[in-house]
Amino acid sequence: MNLLAGITGPRDLDGLSTGQLTELAQEIREFLIENVSRTGGHLGPNLGVVELTTAIHRVFDSPHDAIVFDTGHQSYVHKILTGRKNFGRLRSEGGLAGYPQRSESEHDIVESSHASSSLSWADGISRAFEMTGQGDRHVVAVVGDGALTGGMTWEALNNISDDNSRKLIIVVNDNGRSYAPTIGGVAHFLNSVRTRRSYRSLHSSSERFFGAFGGPGRALHRGIRGGAHGFLSRFSNNEALYSNLDIKYLGPVHGHDIAALTEVLEQAKSHGAPVIVHAITEKGRGYQPAILDVADQFHAVGQIDPVSGEPIQVGGAASWTSVFSEEIVALADENPRLVGITAAMLRPTGLHQFAEKYPKRVHDVGIAEQHAVTSAAGLAYGGLHPVVALYATFMNRAFDQVLMDVALHRAGVTFVLDRAGVTGPDGASHHGMWDLALLQVVPNIRIAAPRDAPRLREELGEAVAVDDAPTVIRFAKGMVGTEFDAVRRTEDGVDVLREDEQHDVLIVTVGSMAKTGLQVAESLAAQGIGATVIDPRWVVPVAQSVIDFSAEHRIVITIEDGVRVGGIGTRIRQDMRAQGVDTAVNELGLPAEFLDHGSRDYILDQVGLTPQHIARDVVAQVLGSKIPIARPLSGVDAQEFSIPAERG
Repeated sequence: MNLLAGITGPRDLDGLSTGQLTELAQEIREFLIENVSRTGGHLGPNLGVVELTTAIHRVFDSPHDAIVFDTGHQSYVHKILTGRKNFGRLRSEGGLAGYPQRSESEHDIVESSHASSSLSWADGISRAFEMTGQGDRHVVAVVGDGALTGGMTWEALNNISDDNSRKLIIVVNDNGRSYAPTIGGVAHFLNSVRTRRSYRSLHSSSERFFGAFGGPGRALHRGIRGGAHGFLSRFSNNEALYSNLDIKYLGPVHGHDIAALTEVLEQAKSHGAPVIVHAITEKGRGYQPAILDVADQFHAVGQIDPVSGEPIQVGGAASWTSVFSEEIVALADENPRLVGITAAMLRPTGLHQFAEKYPKRVHDVGIAEQHAVTSAAGLAYGGLHPVVALYATFMNRAFDQVLMDVALHRAGVTFVLDRAGVTGPDGASHHGMWDLALLQVVPNIRIAAPRDAPRLREELGEAVAVDDAPTVIRFAKGMVGTEFDAVRRTEDGVDVLREDEQHDVLIVTVGSMAKTGLQVAESLAAQGIGATVIDPRWVVPVAQSVIDFSAEHRIVITIEDGVRVGGIGTRIRQDMRAQGVDTAVNELGLPAEFLDHGSRDYILDQVGLTPQHIARDVVAQVLGSKIPIARPLSGVDAQEFSIPAERG
């Protein structure tokens, strides 16, 4: 029976028996494996929440009842049950987003998908429902155990416990992992619940006992499983974790038993006050390749063979992350003061090799970027040089700590920001486009953007040698690609990548945009416009030679894959004006908008950051400004090179 075909919305679950819901769960798993293996995406987390999400939608009435996911990568099953089974273009332009997205469905509420924020959302929503006479509406926050390592969850719990009149249910999806195994004291406590013999033996022995009485016995067992949480909690003593917060605790409950989950959720729904439901689940459930993947149980995959789980496309080029991973180990071999810090992303950020070789010199603090940064300041005070490796998008969360704890105290801390710029399929909350504009306002900070693998190794070495200020190394997602050797290097470290005889246009490129800058210069040369292309390497502070080059050219073009407002182009223009250089500056970057999901190339084309777009604009600017150039433009049509009304 194809039960999934009949699911067009959550209320289609109402007419299904427990047995049919179990069959539906298997169909959903098969659907996920078949579809996500073709597109890539977050497979393991969603395989682990099939029954849990199904039970939530069976018990609660979305969107009347608000369901919030933390983080949103575990929302694929939610999408399926709310009528979105068109997974053919998942995470691609024009297709479903990989996270909840309000424009897709009224069932989606929180899009940000930065972990540990769901309980604050739920607190606010439930208060609003109560204050506006919508007291019949429930709020359900599904929070992974990894998110409990983030401080915001505990700040929210403190506030939630202050008012016990709200219909708020917190479902802890406890699989013992975030990307990798969850770490820290909370994780150790929850792990003791999952592994304690009393819980495991009681669950299995009761099943065997009632099963001996055949069908009636099994039916009776299904009926009491949900209510067994009170007895089980006496053995697990898990209520101790929440007792001082004055929040009702139900669990632990088997997270792959729909009958038990339904019973417990019904009890939580009828409680009329905040409740924590502790569900124990298995990441990658039902898919052996994911279960056997020790690293992260297929947390996120590219295209894979659905049977074997093996990658279908294996790139030959090295990734930015792998280059960093190898180089930080080489530097650590030479410098015993180097230590690594990450926020629950040891492998994704490339610190795993460092940790494997020097386990006592790498610290995973959980999903707690603010703590990571201030802890790094303390490590620096103690005589070490911390390297904090994060995704660029998550650096936003710790700006105050960078400013007040690291920079103010002149701490030598290096931040390595992976996935900087346009990241592609994960959408608005994961594009690493804000770091340049945010961080360059920090006094004494130094920011490097390597254009290729040799420069990443070189600049990382330079960064960890700075012990009196924060340093930043940012690089893009994916493969490193072509290496670009410099024609020459200035005394203050700026690489000249191309230098035509005629100094018409200066193109200043930031990091991986070097290739784009060189392609623009090639197009301009075909039109008789001479260009110089430079890579500052260290984009903050602005090197004096960048200002000197600007004074020698007629137009300056800056190209960066960060937000244009307050970006590196703005910084260069301000420094030019401060020194009396009035050369025209065209600052190219990303618009101050939340960019949708899609491939990197697609998004860059949409915002006008492609060689063709940029070259057209430059030629149009030259035509419009009547700037004298080396020879007349050949084959140029002013209408062809018209500038669109909106440009990134």
